[in-house]
Amino acid sequence: MHRRWSFVLAALMLLAALVLSACGGSSAPADSSADTSAAADTSSDTAAGDAASADSTEGMTVGISMPTKSSARWIADGENMVNVFQGMGYETDLQYAEDDIPNQLSQIENMVTKGVNVLVIAAIDGTTLSDVLQQAADQGIPVIAYDRLIRDSANVDYYATFDNFQVGVLQASYIEEALGLQDGNGPYNIELFGGSPDDNNAYFFYDGAMSVLQPYIDNGQLVVQSGQMGMDKVSTLRWDGATAQARMDNLLSAYYTDKRVDAVLSPYDGLSIGILSSLKGVGYGSGDQPMPVVTGQDAEIPSVKSIIAGEQTETVFKDTRELAQVTAEMVDAYLKGEDVPVNDTETYDNGVKVVPSYLLVPYSVDASNWQEILVDSGYYTEDQIE
Repeated sequence: MHRRWSFVLAALMLLAALVLSACGGSSAPADSSADTSAAADTSSDTAAGDAASADSTEGMTVGISMPTKSSARWIADGENMVNVFQGMGYETDLQYAEDDIPNQLSQIENMVTKGVNVLVIAAIDGTTLSDVLQQAADQGIPVIAYDRLIRDSANVDYYATFDNFQVGVLQASYIEEALGLQDGNGPYNIELFGGSPDDNNAYFFYDGAMSVLQPYIDNGQLVVQSGQMGMDKVSTLRWDGATAQARMDNLLSAYYTDKRVDAVLSPYDGLSIGILSSLKGVGYGSGDQPMPVVTGQDAEIPSVKSIIAGEQTETVFKDTRELAQVTAEMVDAYLKGEDVPVNDTETYDNGVKVVPSYLLVPYSVDASNWQEILVDSGYYTEDQIE
């Protein structure tokens, strides 16, 4: 009995000591710093959680749908994006549809089925993707339209491209300067070519160019001998160079047997090469028949060589390395729940919504600056141009 009471008394004394210790701890200044340290530990845990959330994007898959390998430009776009995304820790699924719309639809559907985390799409026809984009939306997969705006769908989250209106302005401004139109020179004969009617960008290129050229057409300094104006008459389906060459053949034989063409507005290098072949076929480029001013776009190697040789006059350079980088930054920000970088929220209405966009700056390239812009920047090597 004595032992039991001794045990109880000892237990009570221990309990009292614990209570006094706890009470003293709650009021002691030294323990205020302990509370602050605990708060700091909580903050540190939160920061670590945020970092873990950011790291969790690594290993996600970006589905990249490109239109064709027939253009060196699209090959470069695909390779640049794969390099940038993989450098950021993402896996990539890059597919080329070879300008076949059902093929592109099938490839995108397959990416959705496999559960990619985001889709980056350069559409062959920007009006044909509504159903597959709805499938992506149903799976919570965001969509970035790449260079070509996807139309007639609410399921386009962002758009990464160049200032496409400005591309046309640069091409037309080059014609304006080369012919001395601001000085009142003329009249000169010009023919107009447009891009593919199923590519939304083609209309921006054409409208940008006509914002410069139309006043000179109206006042007679520029004459379109064929009378063919407007995208319904001058467009070139699928940006096909052979189609452009055939049309230029027809224009020359119908309207220029006894006249000279002084300028050709071409929106893309692949068309320009076809147009130049047609012109050379009837004697342009010879000593007594100099080439007209011929514009282009994308600074593809055959056209750069043509510019150096004194045939094509100008091209518009769009640095696809920059576009790949911006696209990757947009995707990365979206997947991490951060603000997606955009610089235009007004221009690109796809028929259902205005798509928030990031527009990059294009540059005019000719014989005077190709070395600086294309080689010194590292976009091409000397060996590629030679």
